Amino acid sequence: MTGRARRRDLPGRDPRARRVDGGSDAGLLPRLDRPQRVVVAGGGIAGVAAAAVLAERGAAVTVLERAPVLGGRLSSWPIRVATGETVELGRGFHAFFRQYYNLRALLRRADPQLRLLRPIADYPLVGPGGVTESFAGLPGRPPFNLLALVARTTSMGWRDLPALDPEAAREMFEFDPVRTYAELDDRSAADYLDSLGFPATARRMLFEVFARSFFNEPADLSAAELLAMFHLYFLGSSEGVLFDVLDEPFADAVWAPLTRHLRAHGTEVRCEAGVEALEARPGGGWAVQAAGGVVEADAVVLALTVEGLQQVVDASPDLGDAGWRADVAALHTAPPFAVWRAWLDRPLDAGRPPFVGTTGLGIVDNLCAFHLFEGESRRWALRHGGSVVEVHAYGLPADRRDPADVRAELAGRLHEVWPETAGATILDERYLQHADCPGFPPGSGARRPVVATPDPSVVLAGDLVRVPFPTALMERAATTGFLAANQLLARWGVAPEPVWSVPPLGWVADAKRRLASLARRRP
Repeated sequence: MTGRARRRDLPGRDPRARRVDGGSDAGLLPRLDRPQRVVVAGGGIAGVAAAAVLAERGAAVTVLERAPVLGGRLSSWPIRVATGETVELGRGFHAFFRQYYNLRALLRRADPQLRLLRPIADYPLVGPGGVTESFAGLPGRPPFNLLALVARTTSMGWRDLPALDPEAAREMFEFDPVRTYAELDDRSAADYLDSLGFPATARRMLFEVFARSFFNEPADLSAAELLAMFHLYFLGSSEGVLFDVLDEPFADAVWAPLTRHLRAHGTEVRCEAGVEALEARPGGGWAVQAAGGVVEADAVVLALTVEGLQQVVDASPDLGDAGWRADVAALHTAPPFAVWRAWLDRPLDAGRPPFVGTTGLGIVDNLCAFHLFEGESRRWALRHGGSVVEVHAYGLPADRRDPADVRAELAGRLHEVWPETAGATILDERYLQHADCPGFPPGSGARRPVVATPDPSVVLAGDLVRVPFPTALMERAATTGFLAANQLLARWGVAPEPVWSVPPLGWVADAKRRLASLARRRP
């Protein structure tokens, strides 16, 4: 790691942010001095991040995407609703946290001033019986943010603190990307949360919401992964826990301008052209077999889902070695998630927040009111005097995956949290259910593939990839896309894309490191 940057170079407000892309650019070329053909398999955040960096530095890039549109889990596409308009439908609400440094760097290719993002003032968490927590007004810097939350929370009191297990709680403050995974990856998040000794309501409101945000039940999530997420979003960053949202649908705000950016740098973008297999060429390079024909490449970025990567590796006997191939085969996919969007004929009550997290309310994880922040939905709501709402359920249990059953509960919980919707007429609705998020079960960390593969000309990207510093979800996708591009650029002597991270160590672990460093310096 290259350490702290000067304040004017920081990607956000946190002075402790770290640049982690490998060091000085001295002696490296700003652009390729000889042609390099690169195929990027997958047009989601990770693939487009890699493609952008490589194309900007002179590579001849071809992006091959299986779906009809770019975007992956951040995609949207046009549909015709019953009221006559064509609108964009996506795969669910996405929060752009302020510590998503690398994702924001990618978005600046679409909008240098990031005007496409607008801040959310709060996202309350609602539990059974109307119990509510708020994240508004908390201090940004840890541990003061946690102390302030505990001081005002209704789900626990100071009298509960003596019952907490100090050794288990200490792990939250001593997060270390190496030690934490070595010691806690084999434990489940549920087991770790049990050991904390938090009151049941506080556990649901303050911790389980983190676990389920990664599409896994706590019993099926690594405790180390949970602690990494808690560090990233709360105890490791001074950026705060509030976030921004897109002010227009994904296709308009992100993918159309990013596609223009790629093409302006010579990238060929092909949709409905999924990669099927890689075949090594005797003289070096790869024949990439895809729908529509073979594409020759000097290097390949595989930015695919777990299932997509496993299928390509299985069909490509020339790729990798036995151990790496076994590690890819061992990757997990998380349980399905559901998204239900409804166009209603009446507005929500005044003062409703645009986003509400839920816990302890059956399978439902959050609700959002798109017309309160997204321009297209707001314009539809104004025309019809209505509202556009969406309800999500992550990590559906094995016995709760029937679409009709899930849709009924999503609607029922909407009426429970926002009662005024119970009397509304649904003018149109859409239900989506997918299972393509990576799983992070206990014990999976050590075998999770990293960006590099046994073949120097093939790299991985995506949120399924293991990274040696805290990152997650969309930010992990963008980060690994940049790292994948940098891995190839390093082979060609070209300067890397800057990659940033929140501080890698918990504040207690960092304090111990500093004290140990001072002790070593004493004569």
